[in-house]
Amino acid sequence: MKEINVSGQKRTDLGKKASKTLRKEGFVPCNLYGEAKEDGKPVALAFTSSMSELRKIVYTPHIYVINLIIDGESHTAILKELQFHPVTDALLHVDFYEVNDQKPITIGVPVKLVGLAQGVRDGGRMNLSIRKINVTAPYQQIPEHLDIDVKALEIGKSIKVGDLSYEGIELTTSKDVVVCSIKMTRAASMATATETTEEPAEEPAAES
Repeated sequence: MKEINVSGQKRTDLGKKASKTLRKEGFVPCNLYGEAKEDGKPVALAFTSSMSELRKIVYTPHIYVINLIIDGESHTAILKELQFHPVTDALLHVDFYEVNDQKPITIGVPVKLVGLAQGVRDGGRMNLSIRKINVTAPYQQIPEHLDIDVKALEIGKSIKVGDLSYEGIELTTSKDVVVCSIKMTRAASMATATETTEEPAEEPAAES
């Protein structure tokens, strides 16, 4: 995965009023969760970051390993959860999860279809059912995207998660989930019907 820097500042006032004030000033309340726990529950490091800093990791199709620099202290993390306003879609809160070299993480990785499918060449339509597949691996081994070769995919056929495998990572999305498929279109159906009607009829056997 690509790496990117995001800076922030610790915060001590965690009330709703303080969070509302922060948002008006162009900042977003954030939490960083790591290995630390208290009474069996994860302990969060509360901080804030500017919308201009967060925009580069929120509004993008890419996934990143994030170098969080909070008051000068560096933390390696990934995005855990985003909260948006239900009406305005404004970013309200961001949760990060701290990662390390030893512990595997689970994250959704974008899929990338490679090649022109045979079914598309025959007039069918490619249908992408999911855009990300959950994978588990140490963060250094997680790719930016999962390449899926679709060149041999025909009309009426599909590729499921269980059909895929990648070295060094475990796919944790259900094996039965369809990733992509080729759907029959009206044009392809008509072309098939035309080909069938135009086939020459067998000549009757000559009488002896």
